[in-house]
Amino acid sequence: MGNAEQKSATEATRAAHERLRARLDFDQSDDFANAARGLVEAVPDGGVVKTEGGTVVWNLPAYDFLEGTEDIPTVNPSLLRMARLNMANGLFRVVDRVWQVRGMDLANMTIIEGATGLIIIDCMTTAEVAQAGLELYYRHRPRVPVKAVFYTHSHVDHYGGVKGIATQQAVDAGECDIYAPDGFMEAVGGENVLAGNAMSRRAQFQFGPLLRPGPQGQVDAGLGKVTARGRVTLLAPTHLIREAVERHVVDGLQVDFHLAPGTEAPAEMHMFFPELGVLNMAENATPLLHNFCPLRGSEVRDPRIWSYYLADAVEKFGSRTEALICQHHWPTWGSENIVAFLERQRDLYKYIHDQTVRLMNHGWRPAEIAEVLDIPPSLATDFRMRGYYGSVSHNSKAVFQRYLSWYDGNPANLNPLPPRHAAVKYVDYMGGAPEVLARAQADFDNGEYRWVAQVLYHVLFADPDNEAAKHLAADAFEQLGYQAESATWRNAYLYAAQELRHGVMKLPPRPILSPDLLGAVSTDILFDFIAVRLDSSKAIGKRWQVNWNLSDRDEKVCHTLSNETLTQLMGKVAKAPAATVTTTREVLVGLIVGKVSVADAVTSGALGIDGDRAVIEDLFDMLDTFGMQFDILTPGPGVPGPD
Repeated sequence: MGNAEQKSATEATRAAHERLRARLDFDQSDDFANAARGLVEAVPDGGVVKTEGGTVVWNLPAYDFLEGTEDIPTVNPSLLRMARLNMANGLFRVVDRVWQVRGMDLANMTIIEGATGLIIIDCMTTAEVAQAGLELYYRHRPRVPVKAVFYTHSHVDHYGGVKGIATQQAVDAGECDIYAPDGFMEAVGGENVLAGNAMSRRAQFQFGPLLRPGPQGQVDAGLGKVTARGRVTLLAPTHLIREAVERHVVDGLQVDFHLAPGTEAPAEMHMFFPELGVLNMAENATPLLHNFCPLRGSEVRDPRIWSYYLADAVEKFGSRTEALICQHHWPTWGSENIVAFLERQRDLYKYIHDQTVRLMNHGWRPAEIAEVLDIPPSLATDFRMRGYYGSVSHNSKAVFQRYLSWYDGNPANLNPLPPRHAAVKYVDYMGGAPEVLARAQADFDNGEYRWVAQVLYHVLFADPDNEAAKHLAADAFEQLGYQAESATWRNAYLYAAQELRHGVMKLPPRPILSPDLLGAVSTDILFDFIAVRLDSSKAIGKRWQVNWNLSDRDEKVCHTLSNETLTQLMGKVAKAPAATVTTTREVLVGLIVGKVSVADAVTSGALGIDGDRAVIEDLFDMLDTFGMQFDILTPGPGVPGPD
């Protein structure tokens, strides 16, 4: 029934790889030439980045097993090709005055030389790798100041490293401007604050950071190798781009900002540099099929709008563009090549949207659509359209969800039993766990890994401690991972196998969210974060209003607890509050993350309370704490079971 050791690729997996290899031309080499073009210097120190204290935050040598051109039987050959492309690393010259640091994080950092300093487009995930990337640039170019930072969109791998290249003092002094698309801070708050804990846990499956790199482990994340470790930071924008197209002169350089909201991120923008002939498409035209809804979770993206903005960029800038860059992967050069690539990406996203909606209107259900839909035949042999990060399967399900919700229309699925309750009934109907396991083993031997994983889901939710079911399910997940062309699917399957064999990994305690992130988001998002942590069972029968005065921002908040719910009104004051609190945003963030207690803040004078101090102490005592490493593959403690 399997054991806790990793397995090699089965004959069924090897056969699946051979079928794919027969459909694609692996002799194509243009992508490898483009990925290597313009290299000035590889990431120093053998590709390792460390903190000042010696902690490794980026370790490219862990992927040395990808060197060479031989097949790896435990890796889908198409994914292996992308994983090798994503090994290109270092400082690259794109065109005169335009440079990129690649292969030092999941995302790229683009550096543009202005009249007196640098414009930096995105700054990777953490401050340590961003600083190392800028230092790599300075090894070859003059050490001039950073005059502006552009955030292309609201995902952490594009802004988290900002304090490695800029400081709050420089921003406050007007020495460094920060540009972002309209809605940037709201999008950061929604995705990374309110749902941040659950997303972080799910991201362990999407990116595979807790998998060991290797032929039987993590090989890539599709967009790059993996996310860097280190300190996630944020500096709030000083300039928001609000018009569809806005022209600005930044450090002597003309920039045409092109808003693309609701595409790869809720707040996203492209930018065109007419003097340089360079178009930056943020993350909307990477050489792969992207996600409409990533496995970690997000708002469902709109591929129809996404396709429109690709078409609009071609129309507005295509004929004048000589170099196309994105904030992942490598550039494309030559106007004709660029237009052709963008048009193919345009059609790819629209095709999945349109064909999903067509079948949806025939009454097809999400799983039925996902089973038959594939990349359009005219695009299927283009490696730059294939699903290394997204997949046609889960993207089509996202389109269905966007239009018709989670509900497939069949009332049998309107209010089904929760997983653990249903699992007990399923296993009983199937003759008990031993019978299910015996039949599942036979199906595994026949290469039916999808079904084995599906049926053993019920065994594990009915009996989470069934070791035989865990090991057989792990074996099935492992082969599914070896077969997956999508890096995110591979990571999810292989990390599931690891957790089933060895349990949920225990991580060192850490703050719920980065204080930097909480300090930068808008105050209403901060109070919403307090609200979603309220344990309603501790608030029964309680009712009050509290006035908050945030002296450093001259902000007033009327905070209300009623019906076991917290709400707030910005700029309002309660007439008869239970308490009035005067403090700063920094102290409030400290209270939220547990860095300081109400009592200590009062004693130090950082928190002034006029009225009932017990109400404020009780407020923070009622807030839930979230453990990131919650169970996903089994019900876990606290999940209700059948009576």
